[in-house]
Amino acid sequence: MPYDALVLVSFGGPEAPEDVIPFLENVTRGRGVPPERLAEVAEHYNHFGGVSPINQQCRDLLAAIRADFAANGLSLPVYWGNRNWDPMLADTVATMKADGVRRALAFVTSAYGGYSSCRQYLEDITKARATVGEGAPVIEKLRHFADHPGFVEPHADAVRTALDTLDPARRSTTRLVFTAHSIPTSMATTAGPPPVAPPGRYVAQLRETAALVAAAAAPDLPWDLVWQSRSGPPQVPWLEPDVNDHLAALADTGVTGVVVSPIGFVSDHLEVIWDLDNEAAATAKSRNLDFVRAATPGTDPRFVAMVRDLVQERMDGADSKQRLGTLPAWDTCPVDCCTPPARRPSS
Repeated sequence: MPYDALVLVSFGGPEAPEDVIPFLENVTRGRGVPPERLAEVAEHYNHFGGVSPINQQCRDLLAAIRADFAANGLSLPVYWGNRNWDPMLADTVATMKADGVRRALAFVTSAYGGYSSCRQYLEDITKARATVGEGAPVIEKLRHFADHPGFVEPHADAVRTALDTLDPARRSTTRLVFTAHSIPTSMATTAGPPPVAPPGRYVAQLRETAALVAAAAAPDLPWDLVWQSRSGPPQVPWLEPDVNDHLAALADTGVTGVVVSPIGFVSDHLEVIWDLDNEAAATAKSRNLDFVRAATPGTDPRFVAMVRDLVQERMDGADSKQRLGTLPAWDTCPVDCCTPPARRPSS
């Protein structure tokens, strides 16, 4: 049976102040995150009027994908569903069923392997189909795209653009800092079957993408991969160093300026514009570091064209893929890939 639709699957975000706490409860359900931590994170959203930019960014990407498909003769309808907020994925799958969709591809707005960045989205799709019941379309997730030129090149160009704003006379004391969402270390070490060894697929892919972006944008500069946006209970170890701790440490070694590139993200959503543009920028300022944050792909035409390439690659059953990296890759995740972490009972 041929594919007859594409569904854009994303994280979701609140779009009004009254949405913020219910959204955060959806995100953290079963994780034992204390209410005071939710209230703290809620203030980040309230700083922007209770509206996350991620849903509008998904609308913009959806429109760009539809236009790109039409311009290139790919006649697939494109839908959109979220993990944590409206439009919820189960509602979208119900609409797809009503429209007669039988077999669809899913493009997930996460480039990497790992439980929360890949396996959990597969679980979301399974749950949504179960909720819809008999006749729900089969939905197959497209492969990871961490090393696809359509993802790497926009990030590299953004790093070049950011570097151009810094004083060239201080280039020798400038450093690239790549960031991604931190995860529990227990989750990181199980994020991939053989031949991916510890520290796991998520970290390995991020290191490779960082190396690809750095080599394309500024091969003369040193770089680091660090972590941001930790949200779990304080007693649980997460990937470190945190970007703020790392910036402070760099300042102590004579670094005068940093370009921070959020390669863990596809768009400038809240964890970019708050955690980096506010918190990390404030840390840099307090340590007299020149700071500039590189952009994310968003609706860069190369990124949009990448979505079409991934779709056509799967539809055609192509063996050759556009890849810049060398890590193992597969179209369908093995059943033992990125096993879920142990959940704490919900209160």
